[in-house]
Amino acid sequence: MSHPAAAPAKGMKALRNVSLFACVFLGIAMGLSASARADLKLCNKTNSTVGVALGYKDSKGWASEGWWNIPPRECKTLLEGPLIARYYYIFAVDYDKGGTWGGKATLCTRDKIFTIRGRKHCEARGFRTTGFFEVDTGEETDWTVTLSDEPGTASPGSNTSASPGKTRPRKK
Repeated sequence: MSHPAAAPAKGMKALRNVSLFACVFLGIAMGLSASARADLKLCNKTNSTVGVALGYKDSKGWASEGWWNIPPRECKTLLEGPLIARYYYIFAVDYDKGGTWGGKATLCTRDKIFTIRGRKHCEARGFRTTGFFEVDTGEETDWTVTLSDEPGTASPGSNTSASPGKTRPRKK
């Protein structure tokens, strides 16, 4: 015959096992969701704070958005979730040293925070026409763009690197 106090002890042991299993399962699920996360990120590998504008085409047409202020040596998510387009467009300004990262793809911007639909007739609509550089994601759902001061460098895990003399003209 078992002792009456043994029953609660067995129940507590079973409860501990269930709790341990739940914690392990939750940890695995959180790890999988974090590794499956898909975003468009920009990493600033310069020693300056940069302002970033983003352009893209979605189901409603062309859009440009800005500004994300990214401190030196930090990364920020520009778009959360799986990427829906193959091509995105970036324009960035070095706030500390001057200069820009840009290209030939023109979209509309303005000096203050903005979301602008359409890419034509920017000035007539009270905006500025700005040259963005193209980022080809190859239809991946997750992508990182790296801005750097050093020609031809990219950080581990980054997909696109923009640096002087490579993918952007730099004006001082």
